[in-house]
Amino acid sequence: MITPSQTVGPYFTLGLLDSNELVPGGLRITGRVLDGGGEPVPDAIVEIWQADEEGRYRPDFGWGRSGCDDDGRYRFATCKPGAVEGQAPHLTMMVFARGLLKPVLTRMYFPDEEEANARDPVLSALDDASTLVARSVEDGLEFDVRLQGERETVFFAV
Repeated sequence: MITPSQTVGPYFTLGLLDSNELVPGGLRITGRVLDGGGEPVPDAIVEIWQADEEGRYRPDFGWGRSGCDDDGRYRFATCKPGAVEGQAPHLTMMVFARGLLKPVLTRMYFPDEEEANARDPVLSALDDASTLVARSVEDGLEFDVRLQGERETVFFAV
């Protein structure tokens, strides 16, 4: 059931141009955007920013956008970023969705970076950082963004 805060829009998919292949044929990152009831948000948009493999932010690389399909699923093809200034390799993600007056900001960390994740200043400051670490799947990584409810993703102030 749509609430009053969700009646304006959603307009995100109008004119949306996916820019989700940062590295054609690269590391596949998928996931779903889910609402508080665990239902998919089919018209959300996920943007990522990341460093390159050497841990450098460059003006010609590192930004991508993906719309979500009817199952709330987004997709990216990219590379694994290098560590930046004492932080574990990660993607910064911003999610735009109906019912949100402002987008939400989070990070996705890599499951094969256990030592770096343990030293990361952001992850180590959290009581439970597990919602920020992707899962390995057969063809890449999977990272669900839960906007509310059980296992809600950790979000950062913008």
